[in-house]
Amino acid sequence: MTTDAHPVEAGATATAASETAAPATHAFEADVSRLLHMMVHSVYSDKTVFLRELISNAADACEKLRYEALSAPELLGDEARTQIAITLDPDAKTLTIEDNGIGMTADDMAEALGTIARSGTKAFMDRIAASSGADGAQLIGQFGVGFYSAFMVASKVDVVSRRAGADTASVWSSDGLGTYTIAPIDAAGAPARGTRVVLHLLDDATSYTERYTVERLIKDQSGHVPVPITLREKPDAEPVEIADGAALWTKPKADITTEDYADFYRSVSGQFDEPALTLHYRAEGLHEYSVLAYVPGAKPFDLFDPDRNGRMKLYVKRVFITDDAEVLPRYLRFMRGLVDSSDLPLNVSREMIQESPMLAAIRKGVTGRVLAELDKLATRDAEAYAKIWENFGAVLKEGLYEDFERREALLKLARFKTTTSGGAWRSVADYVAAMKENQTAIYYAVGTDLDRLEASPQLEGFRARGIEVLLLPDSVDGFWVTAGIDSDGKPFKSVTQGAADLSLIPLADGVTAPTADATPEVADFIAFVKTTLADAVSEVRASERLTDSAVCLVAADSGMDRQLERILAASGQAMPAAKPVLEINPRSPLIAKLAALGEDETALREDAAHLLFDEAQIADGERPIDARAFSGRLSRLFERALG
Repeated sequence: MTTDAHPVEAGATATAASETAAPATHAFEADVSRLLHMMVHSVYSDKTVFLRELISNAADACEKLRYEALSAPELLGDEARTQIAITLDPDAKTLTIEDNGIGMTADDMAEALGTIARSGTKAFMDRIAASSGADGAQLIGQFGVGFYSAFMVASKVDVVSRRAGADTASVWSSDGLGTYTIAPIDAAGAPARGTRVVLHLLDDATSYTERYTVERLIKDQSGHVPVPITLREKPDAEPVEIADGAALWTKPKADITTEDYADFYRSVSGQFDEPALTLHYRAEGLHEYSVLAYVPGAKPFDLFDPDRNGRMKLYVKRVFITDDAEVLPRYLRFMRGLVDSSDLPLNVSREMIQESPMLAAIRKGVTGRVLAELDKLATRDAEAYAKIWENFGAVLKEGLYEDFERREALLKLARFKTTTSGGAWRSVADYVAAMKENQTAIYYAVGTDLDRLEASPQLEGFRARGIEVLLLPDSVDGFWVTAGIDSDGKPFKSVTQGAADLSLIPLADGVTAPTADATPEVADFIAFVKTTLADAVSEVRASERLTDSAVCLVAADSGMDRQLERILAASGQAMPAAKPVLEINPRSPLIAKLAALGEDETALREDAAHLLFDEAQIADGERPIDARAFSGRLSRLFERALG
């Protein structure tokens, strides 16, 4: 077993604890105890997931031993072949999963088995509490619960482990109700190396001591792990090999079924959905390597992890090396799978891998192939690709900001909801093909949600001319649009930044032309508003983008987009916010009436100027700067209106 919060290794029961040292009792973290209770009583309708998790962890332990043995061959001792052994005991009502992998020390056990989801426990608990039934079947893999799934079927779990190369062994025991013990154990009762997990099955889980049930589950869920699996139907029975440990990625594609691919996907990804796209090929030439990679069918829980770590494993000649290497750029971190290199040296260290020119070449080749396959799918099956984009588009768009070399390919893959798409996805090519006469830019609006974006007053002048506007609701959108991106020489331009400059684009049939021309009275009122709001805005001007609304806020021509400014401010990275520009619709009946107020109505005009600014802020998704002053002005306006 490893120290990854998933243990797995098997054999006999842990009753041979040393009589000379009393077990040390520890309390689980409070949230862990609550989690175990919810897993057993409310979340999962399919409890079979526990076996896949324990076998997967056993395979990880074996792979890590193979890696460490590259520099320390003595760790293998007389048992060079790694394997997983599963033993059924119907009489004792136990199920044992044992591996001869890397094993754990007592400290490893305390670290790995007494804590869970250290960095995200609260978010995990909130999500799992809201889930039930079929949804629960995916939560284990998404959140890395791993070992803890054993408590769905067991009243008690014993974990006996000996670290490879160590003389001592320890036993971890718990009933999953709030505490666990760790104690030394006589070496004679422990594996020669590795970990043994003994499940004392609940009365309603004794079917997991039946050979047919367990063998079927192993073949369905874990038949392609790269470690041989044997099964004993009784402790004294001969072991039968259930899986040969042959690496799926080394087999010819013609010999692999869709079910084989899906089985391996679930094993390598820890998820229970169907893969949306499978990529399996062997690269030959300057560098030789095999790739078996998947686009998941559902979002992994850690998709927006701040560290943005990938989940692709690196092998060298079928020896697991690390899952920390950046095999793919971070904007492809949703990919699951592995790369097996024939060229990297087996003794390469994890530290050297990241700086290896050979890995850089592999990374470039695999990245290009993934993007090419996504492009093929988008052309071949737009509906299937749309589902991938819905799940991972927000992550792929990070590449538009970060990866200049592949920006053109990523922009081709990008899909957007627009003001004219009716909720459908549109590509940039679709947008460009529908551009209006004299339109020279690709217009976009950045915000926080589609409904608010579609209702933005800044879009009115664009709608009047039938101009399509990209609606960008993801946080990353505020960044990539500022990276100097264009499509065939057509730049991206914000509808909320600078002057609209729409006069050369023809109006839609039957629409009256928006204009910035103002009557002398309205021009005087705009000047008055500018003076009144001098501390809050950088400019007040007549708008040619508004057709119905009285006012809106935009950023200055040379200023930062307002949504990006808000994102940076929220993260503490922005400079003091720039003052916005207030645009006033000179054709608005409301503005005309306010402009007609006499000099004796100065107080009302001042209140109106501030309320117009507050209205524009609310329409832009912000709160009034001074809520008390806003309330007072609104009350005075009501009093005047009601006499």
